[in-house]
Amino acid sequence: MIIGTLTIEFRLHGIFSLKGKRQIANSLKQKIKNKFNVAVAEISHLDSLDFLTLGIVTVANETRRVESLLNKALAMIEAITTEEIIDVQMEVFGA
Repeated sequence: MIIGTLTIEFRLHGIFSLKGKRQIANSLKQKIKNKFNVAVAEISHLDSLDFLTLGIVTVANETRRVESLLNKALAMIEAITTEEIIDVQMEVFGA
């Protein structure tokens, strides 16, 4: 079993309430889930108006499949969001 994680940190601009931040987070999470059938959650900076961190996790039987899926998810996020991506970390764990 191969487990892959993708952590993406965004710097948000022009957000004045947690409700506005949640709208951005929920929209991104739903689009990612619908397209790639992965687990997605907001994992850090929960009460910050300036930062948003999403964690994406997938499981497969091949490393190549996990890396491909996470790279495609990242490419889609970069294409659809106007928010500034300040950090991306991908890890793959195998057994």
